[in-house]
Amino acid sequence: MPTYEYACQSCGLNFERRQSITDPPLAECPGCGGEVRRLISGGAGFVLKGSGRGQRGRAGQGCSLEREGRTCCGRGERCGKSPCGGGS
Repeated sequence: MPTYEYACQSCGLNFERRQSITDPPLAECPGCGGEVRRLISGGAGFVLKGSGRGQRGRAGQGCSLEREGRTCCGRGERCGKSPCGGGS
């Protein structure tokens, strides 16, 4: 669920709220009851986490065939691409 930042037009309070994307924006300041507007911010981006499948060409790791029994592209033998030790 994303976090949205708001600013009160009356008292100047800045605050954040976690809301669903489909929720309507807040209209009232929790401090003074004044009108608020949702601010545009850069956010924190996102981080991909997982087992590493699809992470090709990572320096110093060599071919995944020895570690996982399959190459970066899912084959049971080296495919010749640089992550498998072949040419570029």
